[in-house]
Amino acid sequence: MIGNMEKAIGNTIEKRRKRYIEDLAKLIKKETVSVFEENPDITKFREFHDILKEMFPKVFQVCECEDFGGSILLKWKGRKDGKLPVMFMNHHDVVEAPGKWKHGPFSGDVADGRLWGRGTLDTKSGLWAMLQAAQELIEEGFMPGRDIYFESACTEETTGKGAERISRALEERNVRFDMVFDEGGMIMREPIGGAKGTFAMVGMGEKGDCILKFIARSAGGHASTPGKNTPLVRLGAFMAEVDSKCPFKSEISPVVREMFKRISPYMGSLGLVTGHTEIFGGLLKAVLPGISPTAGAMLKTTLAFTMAQASEGRNVLPQTAWVVGDMRFSHHQGEASSIAALKTIAKKYDIEIEIIEHGIDSGIADYDSEGFRLLEKAVKATFPEVDAAVPYIMTGASDSRFFGRICKNCFRFLPFQIDEQQLDSIHGLNENINIDTLVPAVDYYKYLMREV
Repeated sequence: MIGNMEKAIGNTIEKRRKRYIEDLAKLIKKETVSVFEENPDITKFREFHDILKEMFPKVFQVCECEDFGGSILLKWKGRKDGKLPVMFMNHHDVVEAPGKWKHGPFSGDVADGRLWGRGTLDTKSGLWAMLQAAQELIEEGFMPGRDIYFESACTEETTGKGAERISRALEERNVRFDMVFDEGGMIMREPIGGAKGTFAMVGMGEKGDCILKFIARSAGGHASTPGKNTPLVRLGAFMAEVDSKCPFKSEISPVVREMFKRISPYMGSLGLVTGHTEIFGGLLKAVLPGISPTAGAMLKTTLAFTMAQASEGRNVLPQTAWVVGDMRFSHHQGEASSIAALKTIAKKYDIEIEIIEHGIDSGIADYDSEGFRLLEKAVKATFPEVDAAVPYIMTGASDSRFFGRICKNCFRFLPFQIDEQQLDSIHGLNENINIDTLVPAVDYYKYLMREV
C-alpha cells in the first residue's frame, strides 16, 4: 500500500515537472535583454507580459495589474485581516549572452537534467515559480489572509528605474509591507570553503553600488619626449596602491557574525574560529578573503576597476586619462567615508574623483523576525536536505534595495539548488537550472503564500 502511494506521488511530481519545464522554457525562449539607453524600446517586455497572461490566466484575472513602462505590479486582494501586505519580487529582463554556449542562450533546451538559457537562474525562473504557485492556489480556491503583491521589473540588470518607480508609487499611496521576498542567495553545498553542508543562503541586505571615475590630467605632448608621472603612470600607481593596500575598514557585522555562527558546526576545526568571532575576529578578517573571496567582500568596501580611456593616438601623450571603478560600499563605512579613504590616495597622484552614480543605502532585514522564521520553515518543508538557512550580506545588487523605503524586512533568496558551475553561469556562459528543483521551488512559494 505504501509502495503504491509513493508511486502515485512520484507520478504526480513527474507530471508537474514535465509541465513546469515546458512553461519555463517558453519564458527563456523570449529574449528580454535590457540595455543602458535613455528611452529603450519596451515592446519585447510587453510581449513577454502577454506570455505570462496566457500562462497564468487565473492570476491575471484575480489580481489588479499595472504596467510601469514594461515593469509590472500585481495585487492579489486578501481577506483584510488587518496585517500589512507582503511582496513577492523577481525580474524578467536579462543580461546579454555573448560567447559560445553549450546550448543556445535563448533555446530553452533540456539536457543533462537541466534547462538551459539566459534567465534560468537570473531570474525568470523565480518569476515563473512565484506566479505558478499563485496560479495553483487560486485554482484550489485559496484566498490569502492579507494582500499579496507581485512585482517584476524590466530594468533590474540596467538602471533599476522600474522597481524604483513602482516603489515610489506605492510610497505615495501609503502602502507599507510587512515583508518582501526577492531574488538573491540560493541553496548551495559548501558555499564557504570548509562548510560541509547544504545551506539556504538568505541575503539580509546588500552593499551599495557607487560608480566612480578617476581622472588624471596633463598638458599632453608627443610620445617621443615623455615627462615623468604622465596620466597613465599616475593612474596605474593609484590603482596598484588601492589594490595592494586596501584603504577600506574591515568589520564583522552582526549579520556576518550570525552567518558564521550558523555555519560553524559544519566547518570542522575551523568552526572554533568562525563560531567565536568575538575572540578570533581579527584572525578571521585576515584569513577569510583567502578562504572565500565572496565572504571576504562582506567585511568591507570593495573597488573594481572596470573601464579606461586615454589618448586616441599611439604616439600622443593624453591630456586626460581616466578609469572607472565600481565601488560596493559596506554598511559600516558607507559611501562618503569610502570615497574619503580613496581621496587620500588619489591626492598623492594628483587624481580627481568624479561620482558618476550614487549608490543606495540598503536596509538590513532582521534574522530574528517572523519573516525570516517563516522563510526557514518554508525551506525545511520543501527542501528537507538543507541543513540550515543562513543570513548573509549580498555583495551584488537587487531591486529590493528600492523597497527598503517601505519595508524593513526584505529577504533576498531564490529557492533553487545550484552548484559552482551554475553560480558562475549567472551573467556568464551556459546559464542553466536543475529540473529537479522546479517542483520544490513552486511548493516553497505556495507555503509562504499560505502562511503569511
